[in-house]
Amino acid sequence: MRQERGTITVMTIGFLVFLGLLVVVVVNSSAAFLQRQQLDNVADGAARAAADGLSTDTFYRTGAITLNGSAARRLVGDYVRGPGVRVVQVRADANQVLVRLERSVTLAIAPPGWNPRTTIVSEATAQLRPTP
Repeated sequence: MRQERGTITVMTIGFLVFLGLLVVVVVNSSAAFLQRQQLDNVADGAARAAADGLSTDTFYRTGAITLNGSAARRLVGDYVRGPGVRVVQVRADANQVLVRLERSVTLAIAPPGWNPRTTIVSEATAQLRPTP
């Protein structure tokens, strides 16, 4: 019996350390997830705004739907004005536009030695299609 003294203390400390790390991971990942959802909404709106960059000259002359790349980039830049949101990529193909955004977020709980900032990324695509 005497040789087993104090083992519950070591086990309790280990459990509390594990529980603390688990709380840090859950809180930080939840906060990052919510920030990512907000960034997804901004990226979706930016892609829809960029789809408004329809080349009206081409459409009215030939009836073909093509996106004007420079207009799409300008429209995304006008739409994305949030603090800390960076437009990484705007790619306009014939009738489709891809928008990629980044935002740096501060973690809610940053243990010593951990970087308190991380970057979240979101992509959205919008496509123009003629209706019959």
